[in-house]
Amino acid sequence: MSALDLPSLIHELGRGARGARPLSRDDSRDLFAAMLDGTIPDLELGGILIAYRIKGETADELAGMLDACQARLSPIAAPTDAAMPVVIPSYNGARKLPNLTPLLALTLAARGIPVLVHGDAADGWGRVASASVFAALGIGACSDTADIELALQTRGVAFAPTEVLSPALARLIALRDRLGVRGPAHTLVKLIQPFAQPALRLVNYTHPEYRDEMTKLFLDARIVGEAGVLLARGNEGEAVADPRRQVGIEWLRDGHATTLVEAASGDGTVPELPPSREAQPTARWIERALADASLLPAPLAKQIETISDICLAKNTRTARIVRLA
Repeated sequence: MSALDLPSLIHELGRGARGARPLSRDDSRDLFAAMLDGTIPDLELGGILIAYRIKGETADELAGMLDACQARLSPIAAPTDAAMPVVIPSYNGARKLPNLTPLLALTLAARGIPVLVHGDAADGWGRVASASVFAALGIGACSDTADIELALQTRGVAFAPTEVLSPALARLIALRDRLGVRGPAHTLVKLIQPFAQPALRLVNYTHPEYRDEMTKLFLDARIVGEAGVLLARGNEGEAVADPRRQVGIEWLRDGHATTLVEAASGDGTVPELPPSREAQPTARWIERALADASLLPAPLAKQIETISDICLAKNTRTARIVRLA
């Protein structure tokens, strides 16, 4: 099959959930690069997106697509005198529970860990986005790479809308409004590492089969990088810990998956949380929690300690999670 032989590619991808054959990493990279570059006609692009919605992406396909994404990002420089930075994707927002992703980011920043949160620029699909909570906290969205770097240097936290990091990914994500379904870009945007230096990525999943593909993907040293990835079950699709129960946290690095935190069933007790999921009350409660760490739900406190132990280590290759082992 020749590169970008679109009828052949769609023929392979469009045979349904059981009949479709996955593309190689190289073919996936070339195909997604063309999608990002806008060189695929609308009809064929729609066919590819629908096919992937039905078929799903394998680890090899995601690896190729991520290769294409990373090659098109403008590298961000983290503060040189700070700890290793953290990347937190935030694309689902609050549906039932308040969105505490900004609390996670700000607590880490208070410990000297630079944090880049990237996600939707506004609320959508009935959810409260991190952008809205950050705005209620007086933290505006960054407009370009220089703005991100300045925010990281001055306050330790930067929020970047998708279109600032990758206009091409944002364009593909926006096609959901036309097609009515998600595509590979919705997955890929949660996996990117925009920093020029090693950075710890928080990656979450909802379904067990997705966890399996993420594990396969990030056990590849070419993809995961020196810092590794923290993989955990998401909280309504967000990477912040579920405040009601302890989920397992795995560190994928150097070809190994290490369980840092074991999953535990909740006792049914709901910790104190913001009185509603709307941005303003959530922001006011976050301000209280930043001033009084006792308000942090136990699973969130454990997540913060886990991240801190990695990012504040002098050498991530020899870092040991002493308190949580």
